Amino acid sequence: MIISGGGTGGHIFPAIAIANALRSIDPGIEILFVGAEGRMEMEKVPAAGYKIEGLNITGFQRSFKLSNLAFPFRVIASLMKAGRIISGFNPQVAIGVGGYASGPLLYMATRKGVPGLIQEQNSYPGITNKLLASRVRKICVAYDNMDKFFPASKIILTGNPVREEMIKIEGKKTEAAAFFGVKTDIPTLLVVGGSQGARSINHAIAGNLDAIHKAGVQLIWQCGKPFHEQAQKAVAALGSDRIKVYDFITRMDYAYAMADVILSRAGASTVSELCIIGKPAILVPLPTAAEDHQTKNCQALVEKNAAILIKDQEAMTSLVPEALRLLNSTEERQTLSNNISKLALRDSAKVIAEQVLGLIKN
Repeated sequence: MIISGGGTGGHIFPAIAIANALRSIDPGIEILFVGAEGRMEMEKVPAAGYKIEGLNITGFQRSFKLSNLAFPFRVIASLMKAGRIISGFNPQVAIGVGGYASGPLLYMATRKGVPGLIQEQNSYPGITNKLLASRVRKICVAYDNMDKFFPASKIILTGNPVREEMIKIEGKKTEAAAFFGVKTDIPTLLVVGGSQGARSINHAIAGNLDAIHKAGVQLIWQCGKPFHEQAQKAVAALGSDRIKVYDFITRMDYAYAMADVILSRAGASTVSELCIIGKPAILVPLPTAAEDHQTKNCQALVEKNAAILIKDQEAMTSLVPEALRLLNSTEERQTLSNNISKLALRDSAKVIAEQVLGLIKN
């Protein structure tokens, strides 16, 4: 198999999960990843134990930049290298997970007669997967109504593969409380903005720490490295032992186990994790995400009363008051929890792996 794509954790971790699922079904399967040079997959994939080759490909910038002048040449060079990789590796199936590299790789693979499958994580597909849809045989999606974008005959609702270690939270609350130095019987707000943090969320929390402290709740706050020093100073000035701030949380299973309410961005992997753990969530979509896909991910939940959406520009004034209100409403938390749990699609990586193997049998 060849698995191609990346650029962000939202593409890379599902790709690795699919590879792991394939290997669990048949340990003899040979898997090669193809990514974009200089992107995080070139580090994360080898760390997960897989070989990877890189293409010199980047995205086309929507605003005018000189780098766009080199884009056509990089596409041509990437197509040529992708063709050489396919000829040398001779895959039986090519899998695309979105991101820069999957376009040239899947195009050349399908051109050479290799059956293709793509996995779309978001409720609004990226341009690469839209372009590849007519060339592949199967399209694995995580949301309903994706026939607006893809041929209905190719679509399979599988959900997004998630990192299994993050969603195993049953019976871990006591361990989690000890890990964070908090108590099990106090309402807990978990704030996560990704490994680099989220500017609007961080500023909303930092500007309302006093209100959080006075509300008598606990806060576990992953603020990212760029904001960590500022967050530490703000927490120290308040002198509260119920507020814990981290640049990065190493045990997200413990964080999820402790949380009564979660504040987060609305990336595809995060949304899938929240559905499986079934915790009430307030989501602040990243407005600069491609095609505003995070807002569309969030709206798919809001339409089913499964999450609360706060716009990025309203975070400073609305985010903390809404979180404190929700922490005080047991009934609403239960409703959100029940509804988001209904949207969970489990064992997604295994289901996708079975679809991949089915392409070989057929």
